[in-house]
Amino acid sequence: MTLRAFYLGLVFAWVAGAAAAAEGTIRVGSLRYGTLSWQLDVIAHHGLDRKEGLRIESLELAGAPAAQLALQAGRVDLIVSDWLWVSRQRAEGGDLTFVPFSSAIGGLIVPAQSPIRDVAGLAGKRLGIAGSALDKSWLVLRLFARAKLDLDLEALADKSFGAPPLLSEALTAGRLDAVLTYWPFAAKLEARGMRRLLSIGDALAALGIPADLPLTGYVVSARWASDNQTAVEVFVGATRRANAILAASDAEWERIAPLTGAADPAELVKLRDAYRDGIPRRWDAAEREAAARLYRMLAEIGGAALVGPSLEIASGTFLESVRY
Repeated sequence: MTLRAFYLGLVFAWVAGAAAAAEGTIRVGSLRYGTLSWQLDVIAHHGLDRKEGLRIESLELAGAPAAQLALQAGRVDLIVSDWLWVSRQRAEGGDLTFVPFSSAIGGLIVPAQSPIRDVAGLAGKRLGIAGSALDKSWLVLRLFARAKLDLDLEALADKSFGAPPLLSEALTAGRLDAVLTYWPFAAKLEARGMRRLLSIGDALAALGIPADLPLTGYVVSARWASDNQTAVEVFVGATRRANAILAASDAEWERIAPLTGAADPAELVKLRDAYRDGIPRRWDAAEREAAARLYRMLAEIGGAALVGPSLEIASGTFLESVRY
């Protein structure tokens, strides 16, 4: 059975099956053109929430920091973030918890004709890095270079940090030699003929961590999740059914194309394929243990500035009731 056939079967099974009713509302903070907004649109279009008695209210926010603040202030019930942030909040007294959203992460991109052929070739080159010096893709790349190539990229590369759109523009204009960027921007650059030098998933695999380990997820207050268990269950089910549709239907991608910011069909195909690759397939004890191992690696290189006071992933970081 192909993967697409599997997801089609999942969609049809849901449509045919009787759904337990849920009552409640979830206020979700999302970003314009963000991947969560694509998923929420699929849920709304197909009524995956309403058919089970759930109402999803979406609040558009300006960026990841704004989303985190909105969640902490109680303006929204749910956002997408990573488990590093969740663990840090718990270590500092918060009660947030995490359910997987995606394993898609970043990639190292160079121009098609670049003489850079491997990570070692970044020495002395102008490397643009999305986010900050504590971005998890950058930390994983540093770990990979150190463990597999005995290189200190922190010292060897001519680094600059910035917003992904500006880095893409600089790479295209020749002001950078390579960029380490978030997966949607990497996909768009590849659609324009740029070359992927290394995916962060491959770097993780080289470090002994599953390449498909979910790194970003739906983040909620553990207390709120406990008080709204049925709504959480229905929401998670709706997102998985939305993912099944997005995995199986190319037509659905044509429908949501305006939400993705794709400039042309080639970009849409790259975004579609990368999104599909990032759909979580498993989330059980093995994945949680792998996350704990990766946390320790990242804590060692990122220190307290990244993880706060805890060198081990905080208990309760992952919502216990969600496993598959």
